[in-house]
Amino acid sequence: MRSYNLDYFAMIEIENLHKSFDGHQVFRGVSLEIPKGTVLALIGRSGCGKSVLLKHVAGLIKPEKGRVTVDGEDIGRARGKALTSLRTRLGFLFQGGALFDSMTLFENVAFPLKEKTRLSDRLIQERVFREIENVGLSGSEYKYPSQISGGMLKRAALARSLVSDPEIMLFDEPTTGLDPVTGQSIIELIDACRQRIHFTAIIVTHEIARVAPVVDRIAMLHDGVIWAEGTAFDFYASEDPMVRTFMGDRINEIRKMQRPGDQGGGPARPPAGATAGALADSGNSTGGNQ
Repeated sequence: MRSYNLDYFAMIEIENLHKSFDGHQVFRGVSLEIPKGTVLALIGRSGCGKSVLLKHVAGLIKPEKGRVTVDGEDIGRARGKALTSLRTRLGFLFQGGALFDSMTLFENVAFPLKEKTRLSDRLIQERVFREIENVGLSGSEYKYPSQISGGMLKRAALARSLVSDPEIMLFDEPTTGLDPVTGQSIIELIDACRQRIHFTAIIVTHEIARVAPVVDRIAMLHDGVIWAEGTAFDFYASEDPMVRTFMGDRINEIRKMQRPGDQGGGPARPPAGATAGALADSGNSTGGNQ
């Protein structure tokens, strides 16, 4: 893994994580650091444990061995008020949105504020309307989930996850089931929210080409470990057979979708004009579980 020399600390740190279900070993020693303010794309084959890793970070699943720390706190050992306090700093966009069918969009977005805060009804209303407007759903506040499209559902779920101004965001396949245009609009919306809130985030995705322009780092989960980790440019240059097999045509897709001159806001993005070969020579961090 690449060594960091910048002035930051790890907001999320996963150390030697092991987990199995019904005798199936999912994690065999996952280790990963995510600096504060960094957005990381987590990729890997279906069923490799990407969503399970998000749930460990959120404290929804406990490790068998190893630990997950959030801002220095071991979330796997946290209980009661300590766990609740950590979770209030997290936003989780579930793969299916997980909105309550019996509630309007306004009620769905307001739910975490009513459950976890003591804000007045007036302040809750202000924050909910603000977040609904931020995701482009003004005028749909009193519609039910069954009355809106899949893209609107994702936007509403995003508003609910952001209404508490979280320091950390966990996105589980945010574009799954959406057409390309709608999927792209969701990624751009996530990027806009990142610029506004400056959260640290993990985006689990199969659409690496789509998210590459808006993330700082990419980590590949394979065979129960973080097999490779680096920038999109590191993945372009990687000679690791497993990385190249997984990426396949995605490398060309990423190159097509990378915005010219777009270096984003993250500390790990390479300087404009850098070539993949030069980056590989200067410290490519991909290349197997080392």
